[in-house]
Amino acid sequence: MTSPADTFHAFVDVLADSLDDHAAGADDLAHRLYLSRFHLDRIVSSVAGEPPARLRRRLLLERAAYQLATTDRSILDVAVAAGYGSHEAFTRAFARGFGVAPRAWRSHPTHFKIAAANDVHFYPPGSIRLPAPTKVTAMDLLTRMIQHHIWLTTEMIERAARLTDEQLDARIVYGLDDDPDVMTIRRLLSRLVGQMNMWNAAMENDDYSFEIEEHESITAMRQRLAEQAPRYLAHVRDTVDQGRLDDTFVDALGERPAVFTYGGMIAHVLTFAAHRRTLVVRALDAHGISDLGWGDPMIWVAEPA
Repeated sequence: MTSPADTFHAFVDVLADSLDDHAAGADDLAHRLYLSRFHLDRIVSSVAGEPPARLRRRLLLERAAYQLATTDRSILDVAVAAGYGSHEAFTRAFARGFGVAPRAWRSHPTHFKIAAANDVHFYPPGSIRLPAPTKVTAMDLLTRMIQHHIWLTTEMIERAARLTDEQLDARIVYGLDDDPDVMTIRRLLSRLVGQMNMWNAAMENDDYSFEIEEHESITAMRQRLAEQAPRYLAHVRDTVDQGRLDDTFVDALGERPAVFTYGGMIAHVLTFAAHRRTLVVRALDAHGISDLGWGDPMIWVAEPA
């Protein structure tokens, strides 16, 4: 038997697909769900705390606020896209939702959400998002950032496989590294893998030789990443799950043993990896491989794992 929550989720899916279909009224939306208008109104109102028509208008106003802040469309165009027949009607509705008229809000935009108990909102650039079943914690975010780092390193290695040895070993003329020999796609990728390999060795009190990073092949990088990345992620997950970010361990790989916290080590990896990844994606872009953009984790970490 379908629960009210299931019906509500189905309604949100239908609503997302028909947000721009202003001819689709409440009766039509109910028909798409094989429900009567009365039954749909009752279920949505009981689950969401607002009837379907009001929920739809609120989401359209939230989208309108996003469009006002991020596009050059006229206020009238935005009003029509939100289903309003006149500038005046849109201004009144917008002011009720956001506290100021559209023109004033566009000059000083703030948030795109209108408060609602159900926490269902428009999610830029064009979807509707239900509230997450669980809240993302700082620990979850840290783990997702490591996962993004591993994913992006994997993708960069796969794209680097399309390049010639000459392109892999061409000097990158921008960056912060003092050693120009390191500033190549091959050496940067090898160091990204080696960074995880090195810290795995340090945490496991094992040895690590930097010689492995000398002119490493793409095939060897793939193999090493496939082995080292899951081990490194497991170390991070265990540390996070056990609340041990402030615990210390001894790194005996250098000339002198040094003591680090696990949290400091993770911060170190993400900081220097971000710099190296940016150098690589820009160098790949110079060779016509641009689908990774800047390698920005902002959208990636916000998506479901």
